[in-house]
Amino acid sequence: MKLSARILVAITIANAAAAPTVAQATKHWRTPWGDPDLQGSWSNATTTPLQRPAKYGNREFLTREERAQQDKQTSIGTDRRTEAGTPEDVNGAYNQFWWERGWSDGRTSLIYDPPDGRIPPLTPDAQKRIAAQPRPIPLEARADVLDKAAYNGPEDVELYTRCIVRAALPRVPTGYDNNYQIVQSPGYVAIMQEQIHETRVIPLDGKPHLDGGVRQWLGDSRGHWEGDTLVVETTNFSGQVSFEGSSKDMRLTERWTRVADDRIDYRFTVTDEATWTKPWSAAISWSKTGLLYEYACHEDNYGLYGILAGARAKEHAAK
Repeated sequence: MKLSARILVAITIANAAAAPTVAQATKHWRTPWGDPDLQGSWSNATTTPLQRPAKYGNREFLTREERAQQDKQTSIGTDRRTEAGTPEDVNGAYNQFWWERGWSDGRTSLIYDPPDGRIPPLTPDAQKRIAAQPRPIPLEARADVLDKAAYNGPEDVELYTRCIVRAALPRVPTGYDNNYQIVQSPGYVAIMQEQIHETRVIPLDGKPHLDGGVRQWLGDSRGHWEGDTLVVETTNFSGQVSFEGSSKDMRLTERWTRVADDRIDYRFTVTDEATWTKPWSAAISWSKTGLLYEYACHEDNYGLYGILAGARAKEHAAK
């Protein structure tokens, strides 16, 4: 069995929904103008990690017992609390009610190529570049850092807190907000990402990518159909948003194939000679979900206001 077929079978079996019937498997979903139909609201939520944990070695699939234990931990893990008054306890106030992590899909990693389920080694230049980048600030140290930092304006605060971009492409599952809305028209596919409500408008007209001097937060996406599969290539990243350490010259190839009324097989390949020694690929099952609501990012807007107001207050006090 080919690798892609094995992955699709594994995801299909592992999903809570029943495997598609022969009629479903051979069905062709079409828009009124004849393109493959991917439209609707979808979720890529799963607790299957991007990279394979070392304890599984080269094993691709969980046993039935291992998967059941992982799902059990998912169901109770976020309802545990630690010592009262600690940062960890405050974070624990986000209990299971607030999360939508999904469940294990039965595999040990989303990455299927390389076969070890791990991101390939970094190039020497990438190691130097990443080592020189600012490190994330541990939660327990943020108060001290914020007290000493100079915030002259919003540009001094990270993009995440400024509610500009929450994650680079390709989007992999997180604890919540794993939802997408796909809308199509003749010549275009639009994919709205719940967090932070960015919409990728992808032309299908065969025109080349933007000039290399034009860089964008989420790159420049161009798509085409290969049978029933939407293939999208994205280049021209800005470099201000990085995926797993990628450079601005990363080339992302994504594929969406509808395999059931309620499921899309999604997979991506990232190629970045400035970062990794070879390309690598992952597969994620997208499941049909309900209506998407606005992700407004109010909490971090208040946080940004507080950071800047606090900096001005300290300057005033120092005078």
